Amino acid sequence: MDTMNDRRRTAVLIVIAALAWNYLGKEKSSSIRIATAVDYDPCCEFPCQNQGVCMSYADKSYSCDCTNTGYYGVNCTSATVMTAVINAVKPDPEYLHTILTTDLWIWKVINNIPFIHDAAMKYIFLSRGDQVDSPVRFESDHPYTTLDAYFNETYFARTLPPVPTHCPTPMGVAGKKELPDLDMLIQKVFVRRQFLPEPHDTNLLFQYYAQHFTHQFFRTNYTKGPQFTKGNGGVDVSNIYGLTERQRRALRSNVDGKLKFQIINGEHFPPYLKDVPGISMEYPPHLPITEDNKFALGHPFFALLPGLFVYSTIWMREHNRVCEVLKEQHPHWDDERLYHTAKLIITGEVIKITIEDYVQHLSQYKVDLKFKPQVVHGTRFQFHNRINVEFDHLYHWHPLIPEGIKVEDSYYSLMDMAFSTKSVFTHGLDAFVKALVTNRAGKLTSRNHSPVTVPVLKKMLENSRILRFQGVNQYRKKFNMRPFRDFLDLTGDEELARDMEEMYGDINAVEYYVGLIAEKDSPSLTPLTMVNVGGPWSVKGLIANPICSPHWWKPSTFGGEIGFDIVNTASIEKLFCNNMVSKCQDITFKVPPGTL
Repeated sequence: MDTMNDRRRTAVLIVIAALAWNYLGKEKSSSIRIATAVDYDPCCEFPCQNQGVCMSYADKSYSCDCTNTGYYGVNCTSATVMTAVINAVKPDPEYLHTILTTDLWIWKVINNIPFIHDAAMKYIFLSRGDQVDSPVRFESDHPYTTLDAYFNETYFARTLPPVPTHCPTPMGVAGKKELPDLDMLIQKVFVRRQFLPEPHDTNLLFQYYAQHFTHQFFRTNYTKGPQFTKGNGGVDVSNIYGLTERQRRALRSNVDGKLKFQIINGEHFPPYLKDVPGISMEYPPHLPITEDNKFALGHPFFALLPGLFVYSTIWMREHNRVCEVLKEQHPHWDDERLYHTAKLIITGEVIKITIEDYVQHLSQYKVDLKFKPQVVHGTRFQFHNRINVEFDHLYHWHPLIPEGIKVEDSYYSLMDMAFSTKSVFTHGLDAFVKALVTNRAGKLTSRNHSPVTVPVLKKMLENSRILRFQGVNQYRKKFNMRPFRDFLDLTGDEELARDMEEMYGDINAVEYYVGLIAEKDSPSLTPLTMVNVGGPWSVKGLIANPICSPHWWKPSTFGGEIGFDIVNTASIEKLFCNNMVSKCQDITFKVPPGTL
């Protein structure tokens, strides 16, 4: 009997302890109004920390809503017990990044033991996904939550709301009354003084992959404004197939599921624009481009740069190759089913290549990144995504572009290659692919931006000011990084730090993209903030794709085991080797050893 009573008392104590822990682990929501002596919106000072929401009142007081942040107090600065424990064991992002990019024996263990590796990938997918609001809360036309942020998908999403209007400075209260003159800013911080090669031997195959991949969802609708998008919420392969149903129908051959193609010099290439009614391409009207040099592609400007044209050609060939595999396996299937199933397989290939080849090289992580959507099945992960406008701005990676490219014995400047695919046909697609592999990309850093692409940079910076982006330190805090202390802490370069301090006056006034590109080096291809801010959007967008969800991720979605195997074995090397005439070699995102 005593033993029974002891057990009951123990059980009661456990329940009481659990309830107490649960209570202590919750933040205490604060609605205290704080009086201020300012004559402007007190939320301009961003007083609410740890993602607390600032609400201002007519009498210039404010309150912070700390609900569901893990913090409480007047400005959401006091951690709950649970949050304090998590913070105590959670590694600093900069330290964690150093560990992930350092050759250590632990990575060999993790990479070679499947269940441990699955746990590592689960942690990466979930921890990155948790940093992205789902559903999104903000769009650019309002500094507060609206239903439009969720239901009006013509908006880009916003991670942080715009700086309130009528603040003392463009960045709230920090810095000078006016932001630096853009032309002066670009000359001092961005323009290339001499070409700086990417230190991880990154090649132009990587640079063009980044551009080709991201422009399926980075599609600003400039006719409506920089806060609006023409694209969808993630990897929809519209860069290959077209954004609208009219475009997609126009590019289809309506035979065996294949896309239209033509034969030039014995090889398959996309059709001429004149032969595809319903497709419009962004060929500049003032340039003397003949009809036999205009091509119909899934994206309107992908025929304007030879590297993008090469990727478009390779993906067109891959789609048609997959259709032949499916036709052999399912001879009774009609054109419609072959087309749509091949498109699903191509989507899977894109995501796998992006994670395992592209992001692996970009991050320089020593843990092998694998496309394993099944590790998040049955978890809190949400299979829905929206493109954030800050992600669109972050991905302006023009420093990767060198001043030109050497193809065989010929050299082409940037302007030689602009608006023309001539170099691809002069040398042949396979020779041009080899040139992409063997030519080095530029370093993604400050003062390494080609003058040729400065107009694109300037337009983006103008848009960031129209959209009233918060400063780079606010984004650092949002993604759990400590804010930069001063300009030297940001840049690691005394001269650049002096120039930026003269222009901005306060480290908290440094603009979002300016801070991203001016940051000192990290072990990855990009500076640390760009990795830790862009990484969550990237991972969330890839794994939230519907093909990764539990009811889609199965062989039948991809036409059976053969189609599923094409997805699960995809790589950048196989993509090119399966679709080149000559024997391909060294198809990676790194310049081969010994290449000058």
